[in-house]
Amino acid sequence: MKRVTLLALCLTFTLCHAQQSGVYVNNLKSIRVLVNGQWDSYPVMLLHSGQYVDILFDDMQHTYVRRTYRVTHCNADWTQSDLLESEYMDGFNGQPIDGYEPSLSTTSIYNHYQLRIPNEDVRLKVTGNYRVDIFEDGDPEPVASACFSVMEQRVGVDITVSSNTDIDTYKEHQQVSFNVNYSTYHVNHPEQELLPVVTQNRRWDNHVSGLRPTYLQVNTLIFNHNRSLIFPAGNEYRRMEILDEYVPTMRVESMQYEQPYYHAYIMTDKQRTHYIYDEDQNGRYLVRNGDNEDNETESEYFITHFRLEMPQLSGGELYLNGDLTNGRFAEEYRMEYNLLEHCYELTIPLKMGSYNYQYLFVPDGETQGYTAEAEGDFYQTENEYAVYIYHRPFGERYDHLVGFNIIKYLGNK
Repeated sequence: MKRVTLLALCLTFTLCHAQQSGVYVNNLKSIRVLVNGQWDSYPVMLLHSGQYVDILFDDMQHTYVRRTYRVTHCNADWTQSDLLESEYMDGFNGQPIDGYEPSLSTTSIYNHYQLRIPNEDVRLKVTGNYRVDIFEDGDPEPVASACFSVMEQRVGVDITVSSNTDIDTYKEHQQVSFNVNYSTYHVNHPEQELLPVVTQNRRWDNHVSGLRPTYLQVNTLIFNHNRSLIFPAGNEYRRMEILDEYVPTMRVESMQYEQPYYHAYIMTDKQRTHYIYDEDQNGRYLVRNGDNEDNETESEYFITHFRLEMPQLSGGELYLNGDLTNGRFAEEYRMEYNLLEHCYELTIPLKMGSYNYQYLFVPDGETQGYTAEAEGDFYQTENEYAVYIYHRPFGERYDHLVGFNIIKYLGNK
């Protein structure tokens, strides 16, 4: 087999979303944002609460590279806000990332970096969205970005989800409704000043914003039967694990060592035409090895081979999707169709761990992915919906994050 290198597999991104973390150079991998060290957390922390955000990533170069970071405050739409640096943080930008460890006993040699915010150099002062850009020393362009939000729970957010929608009844879609209660929070013009954003499974390609309330009650905004909040239901995420260098684990068909890398061949996936129940983690992944020791520095990287058996699609591209891709429709995650084998194929380097993933179809000229073509849409699917409530008072120069809630819809189970 032709040897494949890690660097050759990591190309720069094409379609992307500013509100998602990601890397922009070939040698960086596995960037994650964890709140309080929890691998399954949303990237949202409480202001002045003792909570913290960890930003982790690996550098496949063998030598230490000095890196610095810059914290930027963003609006609800993730554009840079008008605040001065001194207005949103105490401390100074341009500080080095001191958390650094080399990999141990791995064939793929890498350096693991970790940055915690807040720290002795940076303390955040206001709520809202934040982007942390990472720079190689002396380079004016960032090599990676990490995105998270900081909030104060000033308003109540009550969410419901139903499979009974205006599009169909108990078939392919799910309707999100929610109420925003501001009885303990002063808002002059709530219908204009409160800005909701809704996501499904932490995806930002299909997030919904620009909503107006269906009607108002005393101290409450009602967002009910809004057609913009009808989401394709999708299917449960596919799962696989790479936990050992020698023994195939969940859905790994075979593995082998081809100098200088290990390879893992995932069982061929099929196009889904019906709902398949599984206890998935809605797109997340957890870095770990079979011994569960020093997971960040002793976990091997595998050249991982995906195959999806289905007819070739026209009018767009198919992408591997999930937290393992940071939700980005990047060139390195685009599936190539093998005409002889009648299947889509993709080969990417992945760190040992437990993974959720799915296949999304992106029509030409669009930036949103669709589940229908490869995964199907079924009302029974268990999904997570999150509602962010931003507040922009008249005359203010930034969006406060004043409410946040999550609902795990169990698909009528």
